[in-house]
Amino acid sequence: MLDTSNQPTLPPEIARRRTFAIISHPDAGKTTLTEKFLLYGGAIQMAGQVRAKGEARRTRSDFMQMEKDRGISVSASAMSFDYGDFRFNLVDTPGHSDFSEDTYRTLTAVDAAVMVIDGAKGVESQTQKLFEVCRLRDLPILTFCNKMDRESRDTFEIIDEIQEMLAIDVTPAAWPIGVGRDFIGCYDMLRDRLELMDRADRNKVAESIQINGLDDPKLAEHVPAELLDKLLEEVEMARELLPKLDPQAVLEGHMTPIWFGSAINSFGVKELMEGIGAYGPQPQVQSAEPRQIAPDEKKVAGFVFKVQANMDPKHRDRVAFVRMASGHFKRGMKLTHVRSKKPMAISNPVLFLASDRELAEEAWAGDIIGIPNHGQLRIGDTLTEGEAIRVTGIPSFAPELLQTVRAGDPMKAKHLEKALMQFAEEGAAKVFKPSIGSGFIVGVVGALQFEVLASRIEMEYGLPVRFEASQFTSARWVSGDKPEVDKFVNANKQHIAHDHDGDIVYLTRLQWDIDRVVRDYPALNLTATKEMMT
Repeated sequence: MLDTSNQPTLPPEIARRRTFAIISHPDAGKTTLTEKFLLYGGAIQMAGQVRAKGEARRTRSDFMQMEKDRGISVSASAMSFDYGDFRFNLVDTPGHSDFSEDTYRTLTAVDAAVMVIDGAKGVESQTQKLFEVCRLRDLPILTFCNKMDRESRDTFEIIDEIQEMLAIDVTPAAWPIGVGRDFIGCYDMLRDRLELMDRADRNKVAESIQINGLDDPKLAEHVPAELLDKLLEEVEMARELLPKLDPQAVLEGHMTPIWFGSAINSFGVKELMEGIGAYGPQPQVQSAEPRQIAPDEKKVAGFVFKVQANMDPKHRDRVAFVRMASGHFKRGMKLTHVRSKKPMAISNPVLFLASDRELAEEAWAGDIIGIPNHGQLRIGDTLTEGEAIRVTGIPSFAPELLQTVRAGDPMKAKHLEKALMQFAEEGAAKVFKPSIGSGFIVGVVGALQFEVLASRIEMEYGLPVRFEASQFTSARWVSGDKPEVDKFVNANKQHIAHDHDGDIVYLTRLQWDIDRVVRDYPALNLTATKEMMT
């Protein structure tokens, strides 16, 4: 993590920004928590449900048809709203491991992460993977233990598991009172308050009762005797055994405060949001070449971390999600597109509220805005006020599954090419054009992505397609001196393809193929990732 102690004080507008992502295993309640954030931020009047009956309100952050049908999030969406003195920029990410690449890229655009875990299941595999990515970036992490109103594990057990599996110090910001059916609320350890849950009204904010220490007689009026005894005993143990909250350790990513609650009952969410405001980081310095970009710089800079095509099915639009890295952006500004060195007038930037959007008249460092464009902007692009500076570290991974794709109607091959190129630029899939033969090979990280692609190509382009098994199992990008690369390409034509940027890719069937190239062509580099750039 960058040293924050000597960072200059940020202008108040930038200092009040909190830009964070929510990470979790599928079904831990991430999308429900997002909805409640929007509810408390006053951004929506009624929180939707992920699996709503009939036409009951659906969630706002899942806007693709497939997300609504299946009750899963498959693309990251961004939302901005005010809460108290803070401006929250929240990025909801897919929890399903088949979409982890989208999530990895999203984590390059945020300053902190909120980790949601299920009180009954604890730390699950996908949580662990995503946590590792946060660790690589030293992102501060705040934890929310959800579903406490269902049968869940012992509180100490959950905290121990997080400390052991994720190697991070955990400090309780709240302590649950009872579990499952007996769960009545939490004792707020930071503010010495009692928070009680209302099971009758799911959209109602919990009531807070100010108490004076745990020996306050008022406690007994609200908490049944057996639960009170257990609470007093557990809090005393927690205070002795667990570390105290150290805000600096949180910012450095060594410690995570944990809140307990039930997102579907709107319980514990408000305390978590206050915690993000109080302990979450302000907009941070961004790594870039040839120098870092500090948020308090006067000049505007930002980078594209996600491209979403056809968010509005009526228009063939593409929206580039841009994280502002520095400065104060105003609508209509001319920014330089560093990759093409061309100026772009940003005349209709949008702020997102899930799939609703409004024109953004201005944006500050830390904000996430959408720039509608027709394919000029790609993932990894940097926009500046003229300086040739490039934000680094946005990864692109080699796909683990490769299939060939054919249009149901052979006359529409051209349409298919256009659709595939659009998804490649969006980062939803890798598209390879083999040097020999016709057709395309599509590579993805998880099998479910093939279904999503087929469904989107049909919905958005009216083009039924079928995916078929490919003879190849993996892809590697090839780099090296031009004469060496040309020699290699000529000798291995049947294995060579180009990705949507025109870069050379070596398609392999077996690990043996890769080992052979490493042995026979020592001057070449075969890489499984390619940084999104140039």
